[in-house]
Amino acid sequence: MSRTTQIFGASTLYGLATLAAAIESGCFAEAERRVLLVCDSSPVPETAPALTAMPGFAPLRDHFDDVLSWNEAISPFHPAAWTARADDVPLLERHLRKLWGLGDDRVELVLESLPVPPALTVAQIFTGAPVHVYADGLMSYGPTRGKLDPLVGTRVRQLLHLDLVPGLTPMLLTEFDVPARVVPADAFLDAVRELSGATDEPPALADDSALLLGQCLSALGVLSVGEEEDLYVRMMRGAAERGHRDIVFKPHPTAPAPYSRRLETEAEKLGVDLTVLDATVPAEALFERSRPALVVGCFSTALFTASALYGLPVARTGTGQALERLTPYQNGNRVPAVLADALLPALEPGSGEQPLPADELNDLVTALGFTMQPQVHPPLRPAAERYLGRHFGPRARRWFKRKRLTSLGLPGGIPKRLAFLPRNATARRVVRRARALKKAVRR
Repeated sequence: MSRTTQIFGASTLYGLATLAAAIESGCFAEAERRVLLVCDSSPVPETAPALTAMPGFAPLRDHFDDVLSWNEAISPFHPAAWTARADDVPLLERHLRKLWGLGDDRVELVLESLPVPPALTVAQIFTGAPVHVYADGLMSYGPTRGKLDPLVGTRVRQLLHLDLVPGLTPMLLTEFDVPARVVPADAFLDAVRELSGATDEPPALADDSALLLGQCLSALGVLSVGEEEDLYVRMMRGAAERGHRDIVFKPHPTAPAPYSRRLETEAEKLGVDLTVLDATVPAEALFERSRPALVVGCFSTALFTASALYGLPVARTGTGQALERLTPYQNGNRVPAVLADALLPALEPGSGEQPLPADELNDLVTALGFTMQPQVHPPLRPAAERYLGRHFGPRARRWFKRKRLTSLGLPGGIPKRLAFLPRNATARRVVRRARALKKAVRR
């Protein structure tokens, strides 16, 4: 009888800690061999710090028998762009089995971000292998990106996720009836403790410090470089207005240096002490070592781990701008941004918005999921119509684009009989004249 080899794909320390927690919690059947498949999908992997060289990797590596590199296996191709041609799949599987010493092993796959390479490519090469998916962040609460090949989707056994939004069930892969399973928070915190205890990074923070989280939104095409710099300056000003004099900025590992220089200039103007961390460990390692008085971000997953798992005060800013800029509409970051906007308190005072009630949250995400992927979830149309019919207002306009609602014929969109108006030159001239007259009357 052939042995079972489980292949665990990981690209971040956060994801690796989630995998370690899932293994320790018995989320997988026993296997004779467990292999960690490391992948770096950053824009230029050759210039980014390798996961295996990051502080804190060593203790988490002990959960696996071997460590392999997907980048090396497919070199010189980029992991996020390379896919296997259907005719080459049998040859590629034989090649990888020989390269990785798999022989005739029964292979099981544990992957993140299944709808896109490199996870999708690995799943397609090992045809017939059972697949387990784990969530490396908040995107699992949203719908699957596009129609996933049933030859892959029907092989998924479970979706593993941290309970970052209590009461909300992930929507990812529900079109294949994949059950969601919570990775125990205690096991994840133990894994972060392992990671944090193996390194001197990051340093402990002052008790009254405010921690600002960078996301590298310009690299994702959400904001321009200048707009992202402005966002971090806004975070600093908001924290200073709340009385925090010690400000700590944790940039994204791939963020450019000018972000910190702009903040240093602003810190001098505000009279606050700024510390810029260059540690590559996840923000959760900071929460483990210290208890910052406030954690500030846009829609970073770390905002939710800080609040749900560590009980730290959090605040968000810039979510409205991010939602306005996210393209295309079905961008996977839309659900995380909406969750931050709907559930977390605003950094700036006077917003007057309360966190969304728990009983409304599932309905919101269901409606959002339908508008993002109507072809994947057509049965959700009635639920989307009900939610938008009852709750569409000024706040929901940040979450749902009117153009999208119009194209789907949903409440909040422009009625079909009037849909021609935004494209009608005469109608636009009339509206401009009416607005000009209104301004003149006000004067």
